[in-house]
Amino acid sequence: MPNQRPLALALAVTLAAALAAPASQAAKRPAPARKPAAACHDFYLEANKGWLAANPMPAAGATSALGELAARAQLQQRNLLDAAMQSPQNDVQKLLGDFWASGLDEAAVEADGAKPLAPLLGRINGIKSSKDIAPAIAALHQVGIPVAFQFGADVDLRDLGRHLGYFSQGGLGLPDPAYYTRIDPDTQALVARYADYIRKVLALTGVPQADIENQTALVLDLERKLAQAARPLPELRDPRSNFVPVATSGLGKQFRNLQLDAFLKAQGVSDDTVSLANPELFAQIDKLVGTQRPAQWQAYLRFRVGDAMAPYLSQPWRSANFEFRGKVLHGLAAPAPRWQQVLDAINLAAGPMLGREYAAANLSDASRRQAEQIALQVRDALKQAVAGSHRMSETAKAEAVKKLERLRIEIGVPAYDIDYTIQPMGRGSFGSNMLIASTWRHAQEMRRIGRKNAVRRWDVLPQQPALAYDLAHNRLIITAAMLQMPVLDMAMPEGNRYGAFGALVGHELSHAIDDRGRHVDADGNVRDWWSASDASAWDAISNKVVALYGGLTYPGLAGAKVNGTLTRSENLADLAGVELAFAALNAAQPNANTTTRKAFFTGWAQVWAQRVTLNEAQTRVQQDVRAPGEWRANVPLMQSQGFASAWGCPVGTPMHAASPLRIFD
Repeated sequence: MPNQRPLALALAVTLAAALAAPASQAAKRPAPARKPAAACHDFYLEANKGWLAANPMPAAGATSALGELAARAQLQQRNLLDAAMQSPQNDVQKLLGDFWASGLDEAAVEADGAKPLAPLLGRINGIKSSKDIAPAIAALHQVGIPVAFQFGADVDLRDLGRHLGYFSQGGLGLPDPAYYTRIDPDTQALVARYADYIRKVLALTGVPQADIENQTALVLDLERKLAQAARPLPELRDPRSNFVPVATSGLGKQFRNLQLDAFLKAQGVSDDTVSLANPELFAQIDKLVGTQRPAQWQAYLRFRVGDAMAPYLSQPWRSANFEFRGKVLHGLAAPAPRWQQVLDAINLAAGPMLGREYAAANLSDASRRQAEQIALQVRDALKQAVAGSHRMSETAKAEAVKKLERLRIEIGVPAYDIDYTIQPMGRGSFGSNMLIASTWRHAQEMRRIGRKNAVRRWDVLPQQPALAYDLAHNRLIITAAMLQMPVLDMAMPEGNRYGAFGALVGHELSHAIDDRGRHVDADGNVRDWWSASDASAWDAISNKVVALYGGLTYPGLAGAKVNGTLTRSENLADLAGVELAFAALNAAQPNANTTTRKAFFTGWAQVWAQRVTLNEAQTRVQQDVRAPGEWRANVPLMQSQGFASAWGCPVGTPMHAASPLRIFD
């Protein structure tokens, strides 16, 4: 039992002791009323006072405990690559070490110039007629440079165990198709800056100065024509509206100029179905292939290749790319350090390779076992909460429990390995190595297409800190990089592990049965397994959560409130996560002492330590689907009787809500 009790009980005990003592003794030594602990006023500040003292406000953006975790994971990757460069222990490390060394050798990169582009530019220069355009498009996709459109693997919404190839819009140099048609001054200024960038890239690819203006105009004209047939970005947010399965057998006849049947063969795809949600766009591309002069397509493809490869080439290329994409589009003040640029490139082109070696070097068997144990205990706590819920119908309860029983937990790296057969890289050319690795990565992505292949891949890399519920495949994904401070480290007290890692697991698993999870049943079918009463009960608790968070002041912004509607889903999951993880701790250690229980709540609060600048806060209050760290830490604990008991917080203190919300009642 906790050794600190609520204030009312403490006062009662003091009063009883005073009455039992001699009158003179009671008069001489009255028992003072005990003040609530600082933890009862703002636990976020109390739990993170050391971190906040050590981390002043940054000059821009934000810094956080989870940001430190990500930075630590990057340093671990850097150390691994340094070791692989010096003394590789296996074939994959040899590939990675050579890739890393070639990128860090800036003198060699400068000497290499634009040589890595020569084979690609030679293919483009070889276009003589319209029939040569489609094969050139297919060849560039093969090396990981998507032009004219996008083609990638994603889940088949009719069969979640299968991946389809998705044809979708792309091939534009500006991030929004609307930029090509707007006439307001800001957009026109942006397009003018983009045109300057096109000129620089074309010049670097070898276009004579006398032809630069004409070829720049040709590039912009072709991109405008592609943009005119593209859909507005908001229409792309709903995956259902972008899922239109069609038979591959008819694509060659439907798009004769674009030769999509030959395109699929070139990518190594032999499936009988693809998704093609915007046939009007592909009809337009097909028409452009047949009607626009080959010279225009050459200019467009030449620029797209140069643009894609610019970050990996010599300084003039990198400078031109950063001036537009870094400064203009992303507002960056300076390029990242060279090691960071090379690491980002390796993660982009050879991320799964690095992930395998990262997990082997940084994830211990003890951490893996502890993560699995806690995750299973939280899963069991959720099953019990569902069974005892008064909000869910019996039919929904049965489906939810069935779904949780079939949950897969994947820790560290994906359960299925991939093919590491790849052309040797060597240390001579970073740009060429980038193309070799990108070609390999594209081929691996294409291998996902087909039946029974969907679970072979994660949407995150093992070296990226992530803990996520995969709705399509009913699995919990925990990357190797996530299993360290402040989430789960074997040096942390056990209570902290449940409060940090366990509550994050509970957060994610709640999505299996919430208003997202309701759309996929235990058998993997896309259907709504809630009744009208289930939906009504969920809406009722959701509305209370919206009101609760919507009444909170946004830290650092005078007069601003948290957007309870925008953050609703994540707030519900935070409340559920703490509730479930504390139940899991109590089940695992029914006699846990107060120190362990306090450590649980400290572990949760310390995950959310952060410093956020004014400008960043102004952006987040409008866009972030998560509440600020202060409220992510405090609000779930305010609703917890376990927290109030552990810290002796009376009702009425800020950290003890008079009418606490429980997600699973």
